[in-house]
Amino acid sequence: MRIGCPKEIKNHEYRVGLTPESARELVSRGNEVWIQSGAGLGIGATDEEYVAAGAKIVDGPDPIFAECEMVVKVKEPQAVERAKLRSDQILYTYLHLAPDPEQTEDLVKSGVTAIAYETVTGRGGSLPLLKPMSQVAGRMSIQAGAAALQKEHGGRGVLIGGVPGVLPGKVVVIGGGVVGFNAAQMAVGLGGDVEILDRDPEVLEKVGTFFEARASTRYSNKTNLEDSLRQADLVIGAVLIPGASAPKLVSREFLSEMKPGAVLVDVAIDQGGCFETSKATTHADPTYTIDGIVHYCVANMPGAVARTSTYALNNVTLPHAMRIAKLGWKDAMRENEHLAEGLNVHAGKVTYKAVADELGYEYRSTADFLA
Repeated sequence: MRIGCPKEIKNHEYRVGLTPESARELVSRGNEVWIQSGAGLGIGATDEEYVAAGAKIVDGPDPIFAECEMVVKVKEPQAVERAKLRSDQILYTYLHLAPDPEQTEDLVKSGVTAIAYETVTGRGGSLPLLKPMSQVAGRMSIQAGAAALQKEHGGRGVLIGGVPGVLPGKVVVIGGGVVGFNAAQMAVGLGGDVEILDRDPEVLEKVGTFFEARASTRYSNKTNLEDSLRQADLVIGAVLIPGASAPKLVSREFLSEMKPGAVLVDVAIDQGGCFETSKATTHADPTYTIDGIVHYCVANMPGAVARTSTYALNNVTLPHAMRIAKLGWKDAMRENEHLAEGLNVHAGKVTYKAVADELGYEYRSTADFLA
C-alpha cells in the first residue's frame, strides 16, 4: 500500500503521524511511505532520517492526498485538507466528529473511509489509541492550570503545593478515567489538596485505593459537584463519552459562585467541552476569562510536548496501520473487531452511532459494509 503522512497544519500542532521508526516498519513490510518535507521537524525528525528509513520525501501535501491510498495524520483534517480527500482513500487519524458538523459533512461528501483513533477499542471497552494522549493531556492539565493560576495570567495567585504555614491549592478533578487519574497524579505530586469526582463506584474504589490519603474521592452528583467547585482553585474537566459530545456539567450561571480567579481546564474540549462556557483555544492564545473565571481550553494540548506525544501515539497506532496496509481496511476489520469500532465514515455514510445520533445523520453500521 502507498501510505502518506502530511505535515500537520493545525495551530501550534507539532506532532507527526509517522515517526522515522514507524516509516521503517511499514517500508520493511513492502509498503511505500511518502512523507511531506518537514513533517517531522516538530519532533526533531529530519527528512534525511525518513529517507534513511526508506521513505520518499515529497514537496507539499498535494502528492500525498492525490496519490496515496492511506493518509496517516494526528489531528482532524482541516478544511483545506478535507477538500483533497478521495472516495478511494483511507484516512487514519483523530477525528472527534460529534461536536464538528462541518468536518463530518465534508468527510461524508468526500466518500473517504475515515477511521478515528479515538473510537478504536481494546479489551474491556478501553480506548487504547486515545489512552496515551489522555495520559499526556491529563498530566499537562496540571502544568497548564498551575501557570494559569498565576496572577499575571488572570488567576487567583495560588501555588498548588502551598508552602509551610499556607494551605495548598484545592484541585478538583471531574472524572476518574485516564485523564483524571493522570491529572490527579500530577496534582498530588505537586502537593495539592486533590479531590476526584466520578459516578462509577468501581472507578472511585480504584483511585481511592491508589491514592489512599493523598487524594479524596467523592461521588459526582449535582450537589457534591457544586460544593466541590465552590472550594476549588483549579478544576480539571476530564469526562468522556466515547465518540459523543461531552456533557455540560458546569453552567455559566454557576461561575459566579466560584472563587474569583479560579481556573477551569477543559480536557474534554475535543468533544465539545464539559463546561457550558468552554470554547476551543490554541497554544498561541490558550486562555480567556468569563465572569472572573479563567478558562484553558486548548484542543490539542499534547501538541506542545510533540516528541513525547508522537512516540507514545505511534506505539499504539502503528500496529493497526500495518494491519490495514497488509489486508486492506475491510479484511483488517473483519479480522479485528476492535479496529472495526474505529470506522466513523465510509462511502458517504456515518458508521458510528453516537456521531449519527448527535448530528442527525442516517446511521449505517460497519457490519453492513463488511458483509
